[in-house]
Amino acid sequence: MAQCPLPVVVCSSLTSEGSATALAALESGAVEIVTKPRMGAKNFIEDSALRICDAVKAAAARVRRPRNIAKGGADRVKVPKKNSADVIIPSTNSKAMIQTTEKVIVVGASTGGTEALRVFLEGLPRDAPGIAIVQHMPEKFTAQFAARLNQTCQITVKEAADNDSIIPGQALIAPGNAHILMQRSGARYYVKTDNGPLVNRHRPAVDVLFRSAARIGGSNVVGVIMTGMGADGAQGMLELKQAGAVTIGQDEATCVVYGMPYEAVKLGGVQHVLPLDRIAGEVVRYGRRF
Repeated sequence: MAQCPLPVVVCSSLTSEGSATALAALESGAVEIVTKPRMGAKNFIEDSALRICDAVKAAAARVRRPRNIAKGGADRVKVPKKNSADVIIPSTNSKAMIQTTEKVIVVGASTGGTEALRVFLEGLPRDAPGIAIVQHMPEKFTAQFAARLNQTCQITVKEAADNDSIIPGQALIAPGNAHILMQRSGARYYVKTDNGPLVNRHRPAVDVLFRSAARIGGSNVVGVIMTGMGADGAQGMLELKQAGAVTIGQDEATCVVYGMPYEAVKLGGVQHVLPLDRIAGEVVRYGRRF
């Protein structure tokens, strides 16, 4: 990458050694990780096809297409219907409970997000508000990704498990192949995992986390959408904003792929557009203003 940079997509067999190698490749500039399809898994062909196509498109977004090369026969391929967050958590017009002193940060990222999350999380102080994160990443990679971040950050970083509390000084990263939803019991916020259908062709999906946060947390939430291809999280950001949350989008100049933040801005869900190196400071500031 240092001598002849080009878009790289890593395909891994998901062994422990392989996941460490693939994460190192991401840190060195690879665009995306693709899981090798598992024979016999439910819907494995359809899910894998979608993920491989999206990874290749994300890689292609980083190079300029020659003008004399037309787009291929993609229009002839039948693409399965893309689910919205409705398949996991129905939309509602009801408002969240009364504002509390406990604030929560929810973050969504995809292509380029491993590095963006590292910069963001390493910039947070030890007493930062509790954080829930969706990073589009295959199963078994997220635990090691969280462990790496935990070694370099002031806050604790771990892979989310069902019923984990969202507490100050800790970030929970959604496990690969499972959605996470924000829940509440009294003044306690926690996460629930869900193995339901793909949403926006992803599991975990940013829209699922953001919608649940809008419903449960409302104005107690700060939402952040980072680099990534596609539109996952755009609708959720709008719902967060409508629920009274503060919403922040990473700017185009610091994104690997300015897709998800752009779609959220276009939909009207982003209040503040910031470069990556300023997001941590602003999140802490807004989290302490309430």
